This record gives sequence, structure tokens and C-alpha cells, in this order.
Amino acid sequence: MTDTTRTPNGAVETEDESHLWPACRLSRLIGKPSERWTVDDLVEVVGRLGIRLVSLMHVGGDGWLKTLDFVPRDLPHLGEVLSFGERADGSSLFGTMGVQVTASDVVLRPRLSTAFVDPFASYPTLVVFCGHFGRDGAPLPESPDTIVRKAYDRLQAETGVELQALGEIEYFLGKRPDETDIYGSTERGYHASSPFVFGEALRRRAMVLLAEIGIPVKYGHSEVGYIQPDEVDARIWEQHEIELSLQPLAQAADSVLVTQWLLRNLANKAGWRCSFDPILRKGHAGSGLHFHLSPMIDGVHQKHSTPDGQLDGVARWLIAGLVQHAGALMAFGNRATNSFVRLLQAKEAPSTVTWGHYNRRALIRLPIVAADAEGRSVSPETVEFRLADGSAHPHLLLAGIAQTMVAGRTVENLDELLARTAALAQNRAVALPVPRGFVEVADALRAVRGSFEAGGIFPPHVIDRTLDALEQM
Repeated sequence: MTDTTRTPNGAVETEDESHLWPACRLSRLIGKPSERWTVDDLVEVVGRLGIRLVSLMHVGGDGWLKTLDFVPRDLPHLGEVLSFGERADGSSLFGTMGVQVTASDVVLRPRLSTAFVDPFASYPTLVVFCGHFGRDGAPLPESPDTIVRKAYDRLQAETGVELQALGEIEYFLGKRPDETDIYGSTERGYHASSPFVFGEALRRRAMVLLAEIGIPVKYGHSEVGYIQPDEVDARIWEQHEIELSLQPLAQAADSVLVTQWLLRNLANKAGWRCSFDPILRKGHAGSGLHFHLSPMIDGVHQKHSTPDGQLDGVARWLIAGLVQHAGALMAFGNRATNSFVRLLQAKEAPSTVTWGHYNRRALIRLPIVAADAEGRSVSPETVEFRLADGSAHPHLLLAGIAQTMVAGRTVENLDELLARTAALAQNRAVALPVPRGFVEVADALRAVRGSFEAGGIFPPHVIDRTLDALEQM
């Protein structure tokens, strides 16, 4: 059946409503997977949907999404924007990363495969993600997008491993209570259903919109956190989580930021607040940003353990790198003062440098996966890094993780390191603590900065600026 429908932002769309797959809306309309989209394909979609605005979206040095908007004057202008992008002031975007005012022009260059229709715009708007390029035409060294892509490529070139990741995005929704809010209960919200949580419909709406944008979603659910109103804050807060699916590192980082952007917009339209703060109130559950990591070789996801539970394969490099560089990675994964409150109160948050099978208080965990009747895994096994929180810069964090995996491959006494940190997971009293403040994070980063700069991935002046910022916080 073919129907004519009107989208939430006013565009008229004709689509075969009996065909719901793929989940990505533009893939359905264009009839191709996103990696095969062309400028002509997007120009046709612009006309078909009555698109009036094109928004070039990208990530800044501060880890926030930025936009540069256009009203195409005619078809040639539209083609130019989609093909070549536009210049911008790099010193305003990446000044904290060391880009100088005297050499600050950058070019935003679209990646056509990232296009989606903005579900919130007042006028029908096509969004396209961009990379950053310098005056020499090369990827801008200080761009977080450049850094994570270079780290991904270096890991694959030097080890043969393609590293994929997914983010577990925890967040709180806050609103003023009304007479329907009678069911919430502290620390009892895990997997709760309506009417026992008020944010279920918003979470489900977010998941559908993410799928239509083209971001793969694994699942969503309510979380344990619940905070009642008091004399300081009249809002009621409840916690939820959306877990994404595995993607290459740069796409995984983009997906985290788009998910946070989408949740903030949905909450704003509902008159609510959405918070990714590491902790809203002491003594209550905080919001982490756990990353699951899956090394691939020749297109095959690698197992992390042998049938008898022994750590095996390239996961050993990854875990060794993470336990050696965990404190330094906090420079990119734990960027708020209350990041340390979340870790120190240790409510299922890691406070020591340990790894373990299924251990939710370990810094690195090897989660169970579903199996078929013959005991074969039906989804990739992952290594879960549980240290980061909602203040993270996902591009720089995932780039750092890739760099630490390269470093982990060359660790001396690798087996001894893994045995020691695994044993400590069972003896928290003598385990090495994670940094307790920004000065300690700076010390940790300074001690291993060579691992991050190796291969020309993190420019030295970017590390210098990071250290300066940490020491001034």
C-alpha cells in the first residue's frame, strides 16, 4: 500500500508503508544502504520531502555537537553544499585543542552516509555529519573526528584488529511531580514498566527516532536511579538507559552524541529536564557511559575467553592496555567534578583498577552473552569498560582506547599483569585505586602520554592543552 503522509516537521512524503525495513528512513526512501548514497540521491530526497534547510553537524573540541545551517538557493548551490561543505573558524571550534587564531580556517566536509531528517526542526531540515580539514586539504590534526579515525586506522594497520564499540547511555529525566507520580521508588526502577516509570514513552520514542536516523539501537530500559523532590529541587528524577549497537569507533562516538542530543530535545519538548551528569545527588545512583568493545579480525568478532573461561586472544591486549592507562583515559572520560563522587561512592561504579568476568564493580568486565542450543554465542562477545560517565568526550575517549590497545600488545609480563589485576578484583582492599581528582588524572596522563601520541594520533600540543586544563580544574 502506498500512502501520502506528513512528517512531524511538515514535509509531505510518499512511501510504501507496507515496507518498514530497513529501519533507517532515508535508506527506505533512497532504496540503498547509507554507504552507497550519492549527492544526487540526497538532492532527490530534498525535493521529495520538501526540505528547506541543510544543516552541517559536527563535533567540536569541547565534545558538543555544532551546526552550520544553509538555505539552498537552487540545485547547484545544494549540490555544492553537499559535495564540498563550507569553511569555519577553527580557533573558535578547536581553540582548546591548540588551533591557533593565525591559522584557523577549517573546512567542514560532509559525509553523505550520515544524512538524516531532523525530527525537531521548525522547517524540514536535512542534517549531514562532517569531518574537518585544514588549509592543506588534509584532515585537521586537532579535530576529535580526525583523532578517532586515525587511531582506528593505526590499530588496524599495526595489529590487524578492527575495533568496534557501543555506548550504554544512562540518563535521568526530571519533571515536577503530579498526581500520577505515585509509583516511583528509590533503587527499584530497574526494568520497571509504566505506570511505575513516567519516562517510558519518551525513551521508546527516542529509540524509534534513533533507528530512523540510522543509529543502530540494541535495547532500552529504565534504570535503578530514582530521586524524590526535596526543598532544594522540586523535581522528581528517574533514570533510564539506551544501549546502542556495535559500530566502528568514529561512528560509535557520533552515535553517542546524537543520542544525547535527541534525548535532550525530546525532554525539552516535554517540558522536562534530561541530565547525563555523573551524579545528581550524593548517595544515589550515578550515570555512567560504559563502552562495550569488540575486536574484529578479517570481519569476524573475536572471542575474549576460551570455553573454560580463560582470557584469550587479542582481548588480552585490550584489557592490558586499559588497566595500564585507565587513569589517563579519565582525562577524556570523566571530565566533571562530580565524576569522582560517582566513583568514590562505588554504587556499581569502579573505584579500583581491576578486571573480571561478570563483576559489575570491576573497571573492566566480560559480560555474559546469549547462546543457542549448541552453546554458540548469538551476539559478539565484548569487553566492557565501565569507568567513563556522561561527561565524556566519546571521540577522544575511544581514540585513547584504541591507542592503549596498541600499547597493550607490547606490555612486558602481560600474563603477570592480567593475573594480578584479575586477582585484585576479588580483593578490593589492596587494589590500585583510580585517580581521586583532576591533578591525579593529569599525573596519570603525563606518565603515559607517549602511548597517546604514538603514531602521530594525539598531537603533543593537544595533550599539553589537556594537561593544562586538568591542572586548572
